[in-house]
Amino acid sequence: MADVPATAASRAGRPPRFERPGTLTFVFYVAALAFLIASIGNVDLSIERLANGIPRIGDLMGRMLPPDFSRLQSIGLKLLETFQMAVVGAALGIVISLPLAILAARDLSPHPLVYTAVRGLISFFRTVPDLIWALIFVIAVGLGPAAGTLALMVDTIGFCGRFFAEAMEETDKGPREALTALGASRTGTVFSAVIPQAMPSFINTSLFSLEKATRSSVVLGLVGAGGIGIELKVAMDLFQYRQAATIILAIFVLVLVVERASTWLRSKVL
Repeated sequence: MADVPATAASRAGRPPRFERPGTLTFVFYVAALAFLIASIGNVDLSIERLANGIPRIGDLMGRMLPPDFSRLQSIGLKLLETFQMAVVGAALGIVISLPLAILAARDLSPHPLVYTAVRGLISFFRTVPDLIWALIFVIAVGLGPAAGTLALMVDTIGFCGRFFAEAMEETDKGPREALTALGASRTGTVFSAVIPQAMPSFINTSLFSLEKATRSSVVLGLVGAGGIGIELKVAMDLFQYRQAATIILAIFVLVLVVERASTWLRSKVL
């Protein structure tokens, strides 16, 4: 019997596995769960519809096989154009992101108003989907890969600008303060103390942005912004499912190669 109080006391002394939520937090959880349940009903997603859709997917896959490789050369050229759009758009976006990120870093920006304005601009670039940017640039510069490249550039600025700025904010302030004490200028401090420390993060983010741009460039052709997306759209619209299967396989190979190459470079450089 003497062990019972000790056991109870040891249990009472254990920290709780989950912190008990407060009243407002509990109300938020209940509201979020209710919203999720209501959303499931509003999107009209049901087991019955999924069950009816599976045979249709099987029928579509049957029409796609075997793939038609008769236009492989034309598809390869469009795939190359897609990759070129991704590379140029990502490269331009990365280069432009660096000065914007310096202005958007809290400790490096010359003025709070500049910090707020540039942060807002980067957030705006990141918030607007790349398809919307593609539509805007198609209107501005016309159909073709130029519009897609500009859309990918803006999307990359929104992606890299944020992470570049956060990487510079997280660097050790000691070397920066030492250079400032020695009379170094703001620009000299940034390029001598901040950017070298943040460079591994810059490389990592840049490689991820290239992967992201490659995947995004595939669908930009759906709105006339160049690349292989228009080939896929035409094949599906004309019910040429075997050619569509070839295009999908080509896209898969491109994305896989870029991801593998990015992973290899990341392991070698970082």
